Amino acid sequence: MTIEEQQYVKEKGYGQAMRYIANAKEALKKAGRDGRYFKDSKYVSSASGVAYKGVLVALDHWLSLKGVEVPKSASGKKSRKSIEFYRDNIARLDKKLLKDLNGVYDALHLYGYYDGTLIIGIVDEGFKIANEIIERIKPAQSAAGTLTRRQK
Repeated sequence: MTIEEQQYVKEKGYGQAMRYIANAKEALKKAGRDGRYFKDSKYVSSASGVAYKGVLVALDHWLSLKGVEVPKSASGKKSRKSIEFYRDNIARLDKKLLKDLNGVYDALHLYGYYDGTLIIGIVDEGFKIANEIIERIKPAQSAAGTLTRRQK
């Protein structure tokens, strides 16, 4: 993959992932707050699912930059990826990112989306980690604001 192709993947993936996060934050506002708790689990569940999907979009792009191929179904189309796909591939490449993925999976996917937890701290921490994961594919920008190759 050329540097230009890598930059395109970063731009596309980052933009998509951030759009999911923005939509999730809007949905979470509708949940309302009462001290340390949300008022409506329906909106917590919806927002958590959307934010988690944003993380998966970012991870798909990050993995493609690392040369990881997406599994194909019998028909040759891209198949649905399991959490094990992400864990196995990320474990080989970045242990810290694996911890972050597990944290987001627990906080947003399990507690937020499936359980609809009303505990603000759990969901807020999930969103914080989600943003950190997405920032890993943020395209580098020069001082003039134009995209440039990120220095290592």
